[in-house]
Amino acid sequence: MNEIKDSLKAIEDNYKLFLQQQFTFIGALQHTRENAHDLIRPVASISQVQSYMDHHCNNLTDRRILTMFLNICNDLSNLCNKLETIHPGNNKTNEILERCKLLLNHSNDMSTIRAKYPHDVVNHLSCNEARNHFGGVVSLIPVVLDGVKEWLSNTEKLPRRTCNVSARRAVCEKMASQDAAARAAITPKTPSVQPEAQTSVINKDCVQVQGDKHIRKKHLSDRENHCGKHKSPWKPPGRHAF
Repeated sequence: MNEIKDSLKAIEDNYKLFLQQQFTFIGALQHTRENAHDLIRPVASISQVQSYMDHHCNNLTDRRILTMFLNICNDLSNLCNKLETIHPGNNKTNEILERCKLLLNHSNDMSTIRAKYPHDVVNHLSCNEARNHFGGVVSLIPVVLDGVKEWLSNTEKLPRRTCNVSARRAVCEKMASQDAAARAAITPKTPSVQPEAQTSVINKDCVQVQGDKHIRKKHLSDRENHCGKHKSPWKPPGRHAF
């Protein structure tokens, strides 16, 4: 939700710059309408403004301000599409979002919408301009901004249930890692024998074997000596007298 608020704030900052140039915007629309020989009908859709800029704009100032208007509308459209992935909402928030998306549709007729207080964009127009030509096009952005803010205000009152797939996957991976760590903590670990300890055991065994051999050798030597002391010396058989 913080990301949405940051995006909204960036759009509002751009709109403030655009708002300071409203007279330049109206002048650009007037010039392009004259070039298009389209002075009777009101400016009623985003696609109409796009057509004026693409085919009937003759100077950089007019092109710059018309491009700025179209970019803000595009940013708002992207933001509305993003809102759908952040929170499922309810009937009220979904209705607000659908209304904003409809207003930003390039072919939607916006000639009848009017921005109300505290917005004063319509008040800066003459009665003829506001009623017959530019009242809708200058009201589009502030009306959509109010709709997005209303969506945020109502959504923050609802239980927070994210529908973002990547966020849900991240939560699942975190839970899986925690379960693995818990299982590892429960499973008894087999004590490992260090190489130094293994060498010590081997050396100890060798010493033991050598000691056993020495003991056996000494034992055999003692037996031979013992037997030599008690054995009668051998004498050749004597001659008998007949």
